[in-house]
Amino acid sequence: MTVRGEQLLREELDKLTKRRPEISNAIAEARELGDLKENAEYHAAREEQGICEAQIRDIEYKLSVAQVIDVTKMPNNGKVIFGATVTVIDINTDEELTYRIVGDDEADIKANLISVNSPIARGLIGKEEGEEVSITTPGGVKEFEIGSVDYV
Repeated sequence: MTVRGEQLLREELDKLTKRRPEISNAIAEARELGDLKENAEYHAAREEQGICEAQIRDIEYKLSVAQVIDVTKMPNNGKVIFGATVTVIDINTDEELTYRIVGDDEADIKANLISVNSPIARGLIGKEEGEEVSITTPGGVKEFEIGSVDYV
């Protein structure tokens, strides 16, 4: 994962751990309302607690096994690698697109963050500036020229 991805996960983990006491208080308040079998507030708070704890465990696991790669500390040799920002030109339409290759959890196509496991990223990894590549995507074969590769 990228440094930014790790930072976002740590921020999310911090938010979730700060919610723990709030959820515990909600459970305690709901418990005071009486019969737990028919207490919707109690069951909702317990369900929220379960979801929160599952998210915390998931993020803690991801952080424990993550290999954080900081491309800004690598010499830019023009080769497409994980974490690089790549500008490609669609050979057929002359449309210029910029993507940053990130981990699966960070991917957001609307923000031009593509997963390292996506067809486009797999087709670009290892290629160099100026190279032309043909990539098979779900929408068909696309042909790109790599315009620039930045390690930012």
